[in-house]
Amino acid sequence: MERVLHELVERLKKSHGDRLVSVVLYGSAAVGDHHGRYSDLNILCVLQRVTPRELGESAPVFRWWRALGNPAPLLLGRDEVRTSTDCFPIEFHDIQERRRVLYGEDVIAGLEIDDAFYRAQVEHELRAKLLRLRQKAAGVLQDKDLLRTLLIDSVSTFCILFRHALRLAGVSAAFEKRRILEQAQQYFGLDPTPFHRILDLREQKLKLREVEPLPLFEAYLRGIETVLGAVDRLER
Repeated sequence: MERVLHELVERLKKSHGDRLVSVVLYGSAAVGDHHGRYSDLNILCVLQRVTPRELGESAPVFRWWRALGNPAPLLLGRDEVRTSTDCFPIEFHDIQERRRVLYGEDVIAGLEIDDAFYRAQVEHELRAKLLRLRQKAAGVLQDKDLLRTLLIDSVSTFCILFRHALRLAGVSAAFEKRRILEQAQQYFGLDPTPFHRILDLREQKLKLREVEPLPLFEAYLRGIETVLGAVDRLER
């Protein structure tokens, strides 16, 4: 991980020179909760401005980064960091609470996040990710290996969204995925069992063939719907 992060920074420096303001690692990897190929390295890249020139210069770096299995970095201009918090409170809370500056300024320090649309974004993301999960599952239900992979690939995202649901409910939400599930059980009535089982697969504590995926998927869906219902009932 350290080697590829160093190489990313060097490639961005070469591409953008003194227009590169900051490179920030955020999320679970920033605090050491990284599980190899099942964990993304999430990056915020801040430039002075983002124009077609910067996009063109970023393209080969981003292609290389995605080829390693990571999502493309969030690419923002310096002023956009300050003006975008109302649109992306989930992302900015994640970055503010768990980050590691790899290069340049800490552009997040002291940033005031506008939570006016926070609840709406959390509900939207939960609903959108649930719909996407159903769509993907419809094409792989007959293939046990692909269904298991779908569960493993999606569980981290839902744990993150559950954490934001807890924050909205006024809970001092944990960062560690299994602790988040315990809190969601306590405050929302979530059955954490299918989520723990999927995390066991993700962390290779269970072998893939040891888990029958269809009943696990059914319980997983019920859990997501439980938290979504709780968010929907929160005061607007």
